[in-house]
Amino acid sequence: MQHGPAVRRRKLGAELRALRTSAGLTSGEAARLVGWHQSKVSRIETGASGVKPADVRLLLDAYRVGEANLRELLLVLAGSDETGGRHHWWHAYRGVLPPTYRDFISLESQASAMRTLETSVVPGLLQTPEYARAVTRAAVDGLDDERLDALVEVRLARQDILRAQPPLELSAVLDEAVLRREVGGPEVMARQLKRLLEAARLPQVRLQVLPFTAGAHVGITGPFVIFSFSRTSDLDVVVLDHLTSSLYLERKEDLQAYTEAFNTLQIHALSPEDSLDYLAGMGDGA
Repeated sequence: MQHGPAVRRRKLGAELRALRTSAGLTSGEAARLVGWHQSKVSRIETGASGVKPADVRLLLDAYRVGEANLRELLLVLAGSDETGGRHHWWHAYRGVLPPTYRDFISLESQASAMRTLETSVVPGLLQTPEYARAVTRAAVDGLDDERLDALVEVRLARQDILRAQPPLELSAVLDEAVLRREVGGPEVMARQLKRLLEAARLPQVRLQVLPFTAGAHVGITGPFVIFSFSRTSDLDVVVLDHLTSSLYLERKEDLQAYTEAFNTLQIHALSPEDSLDYLAGMGDGA
């Protein structure tokens, strides 16, 4: 269990090692191709040291990796501000966002799928502006209006990933407590429920409500997120969010445990169709 940067280094190194092997090169041969010492390639592949985006480009060229999406993802893992000529919008908020949040957004922006259990609040990708403002004000003590506005802007900008081409595939299980907790007052919650209904009808969103009648469940210990990445060998990661930091779980045993937990939660939750009816009923005052 590690913080984001260490996980990204290890995952990047593992992927580069797999690409080198696929190219039929030893670490020494790869080093000679790019003009390095063999030990540098080894340190990168084991995650023992960081690697500059420019060095990643050299290795990808040496391994004849031409797939644009894969190159972009690996450059993001290396901390690149620019990939494929596209500036990463969140860097404009460097003075506002803590590093762990920037790490989370960078992974979210490159993921092909996201599975999330939420037990307290609506997922950030589905929040209305008013709801996001109320949640942020409650979660971060002593915010001035300028910083609060910036954090809400970031929350809303993240939602563009659901409208990208291709869009992020979002599967969300929401504990009933998320829907019953009155954040921001009745009017704010009414608009938020309407937003959830709209989102649940999108083809890239699968939303399920876990009712109180389900009793104790495997997710009762807290929320989590699983990011999945297409066209990569082993980059999936679980994120556990805490008040002051985020922890990243990358071991296959952890990924399997959380994947099985999420599958179990989906079984015990209402179906997507019944969840839509449930949300509609709440919106009607049920």
